[in-house]
Amino acid sequence: MTLDLSKLAMKVEVKLQGMDGVLDTLQSLNPEIVSKRGGPVKLALAKGARVIRAQAAQNLRASIAVRGERSTGNLEKRLIVSRGKKPFGGKGERYLVRVRRRDYTNALGVKTNPLMTANLLEYGSSHQPATPWLRPAVGQKGAEAIKVITTDLKRRIDQTVRKLAQQNRGK
Repeated sequence: MTLDLSKLAMKVEVKLQGMDGVLDTLQSLNPEIVSKRGGPVKLALAKGARVIRAQAAQNLRASIAVRGERSTGNLEKRLIVSRGKKPFGGKGERYLVRVRRRDYTNALGVKTNPLMTANLLEYGSSHQPATPWLRPAVGQKGAEAIKVITTDLKRRIDQTVRKLAQQNRGK
């Protein structure tokens, strides 16, 4: 399983080690658990990605405040979690913490590209120093996100197994 935090100029992947056997087990189970729509794996990864997104939003607010700039909050509103394509050369699910590409009007009344603004904050430029906000979020909440994913995945699989057992009991 891969949790991919990208769509800025960088790419950070968090790989859950020790869960490789879980994927094989999931693939041998009923379609209710493993489906093309992702099943419990998709939902658990999304929940873990939301933990990182929340920390990234907090870091983004702090990064903007360090500069003493006015903010409309529009860049933070464009910070989203979305389902990505499956990992290259493998099977599984991928969720991205990224900035949505819809332009907005900033505090100065100028039309602004959120990806450019996010990149400038994260990496800086020759005119302004970098104030990273996404990379630190992975370090700050990565372990918690993995714990949330594994706990939620176990809970969802147990719930589905109980549901299937109850359905088959009546037959």
